[in-house]
Amino acid sequence: MLATAPSIDTGQAISELSVQIFQLSSQLLAWGDRFVAPDGLTSARWQMLGAIALAGAPQTAPQIAARMGTTRQGAQKQIKLLLADGLLEAQENAAHMRSPLYSLTPQGAAVYERVHARWQAQAAAWGAGLEAGDVAAAARVLKHLSQEISAHESQEYQEK
Repeated sequence: MLATAPSIDTGQAISELSVQIFQLSSQLLAWGDRFVAPDGLTSARWQMLGAIALAGAPQTAPQIAARMGTTRQGAQKQIKLLLADGLLEAQENAAHMRSPLYSLTPQGAAVYERVHARWQAQAAAWGAGLEAGDVAAAARVLKHLSQEISAHESQEYQEK
């Protein structure tokens, strides 16, 4: 006779997943700070560079914040530091004069590419022994939860 796995409801599974996400988030940010420190970055600055690089076009602070799941003010703080370090440059935004577009400088692109190459190797090492389909399923679940939270927050904002 085949043994069946104990049944847990989706809500309980989401609760357990959320605890793991909180733990992983803290671990990943601390690890990321150490990982990019030799390049003069923090995890937060690495995220900002990545948001711009992955967008493939100059971005505003609100666009960068939305892509990285942070506040506009938090993104703006890191952007100012990256501008001061010469890793970003600001350009006028014809669509919104008070919200400049930010892009990587050649130095910023070089730093990002160097970190990204190291990151790809690390991601591959962490993924050893995992099935790509399982990782993709986990990413879909996390994306779904992110969209649910965003939709709920948007609805709450509209109701106020």
